[in-house]
Amino acid sequence: MGKKAKGSRKGKKAWRANISTEDIEDFFEKTTKDALSGGALDAVPSDALFFEDKSKDLAVKRKIEKHREKVLHVDSVLQSNQFVKPVPSSTLKKGSKNHKAVSKTKEANHIDKKDDSDLPSDVFDMWDDKGEDIGKGKKVTKPSPIPAVEVDPPGCSFNPAYESHRDVLACAVAQEMQKIYKDELGPAPVPLTVSGEPIAEEDRYFLDVDDGSDDEEGEGDNEDDASEKRPIKTKRVTRVELNKRLRRKEQQKKEAETKKLEELSKEIDSIPEIMEEIKQEDEEKKKKWLRREVAKQERLKARPPRIGKHKFEPAPVQVLLSDEINGSIRKLKGCCTLIKDRYKSLEKRGLIVPTSKTSKRRRK
Repeated sequence: MGKKAKGSRKGKKAWRANISTEDIEDFFEKTTKDALSGGALDAVPSDALFFEDKSKDLAVKRKIEKHREKVLHVDSVLQSNQFVKPVPSSTLKKGSKNHKAVSKTKEANHIDKKDDSDLPSDVFDMWDDKGEDIGKGKKVTKPSPIPAVEVDPPGCSFNPAYESHRDVLACAVAQEMQKIYKDELGPAPVPLTVSGEPIAEEDRYFLDVDDGSDDEEGEGDNEDDASEKRPIKTKRVTRVELNKRLRRKEQQKKEAETKKLEELSKEIDSIPEIMEEIKQEDEEKKKKWLRREVAKQERLKARPPRIGKHKFEPAPVQVLLSDEINGSIRKLKGCCTLIKDRYKSLEKRGLIVPTSKTSKRRRK
């Protein structure tokens, strides 16, 4: 089908045919609808359209509050009891487990400080900065004053100077002589076996017998016989003697009281001297404590504290003898290996428990 031929718009008749009447039709439809619904909304006042409902539905509110007050049995079991205290180990474990999760999600979920003020005191804020310290902390080891790698003195070199080599050699000789003197001058060990002939059972009864015991027994018997023969005389105490004894006792009692008062007055007068003595004793104790601390630090620099059954034995000084010095590294004699040096360093710093020297068993 072809297109419909358009009419000419040059005349008045064509103009009237092409005029649109949609807005007039819409107006008529709107007016008819408003008339059927009761009138146009534009003409109605706002008080008639809107109103404020001031009545409250109390029944619904009570029902909601009653539902909120109701607690299930599962929730009541999980509620904290004021008479039951939590186990400290369990609380620490919970804090240590949640510690990493708190630090990771803290930036993503943040609660304002204003909202925190509305929370009750029993509620624990898991996003608070104070909660980061909950849980067991890592065990911090104290650094050892002994360095990990100790540098030997210059006298231990393969081609040392004469004076430095003599000094180190003298120290090594002194250490060896100290060990020898300690073995020689120390207390003798208790022998496991005692030399001699065994004593018979019959001879054991006569070991404690003394030769002069018979004579003493004889003299004692004679004295007992003489005392029995002598008549026993009792001296009668007169009233005068009793009064003298009473007066003497009273006089001794008064003298003791006066002496006690004199000593007390002397002590009161000597209070400044006593205070000065106490001050001097405190200073001496403080100096002694400082000396002990310095000596302890010096001992720690030389050897570690006792941490095992055996004591730490330092390795001997690796110094060459005068005959072994030839000035060439190629002609050096084999000595301490690196693994032994590192093992002794670990023992000296207290990282490994020292062990005793084990003798090598020969294989059959």
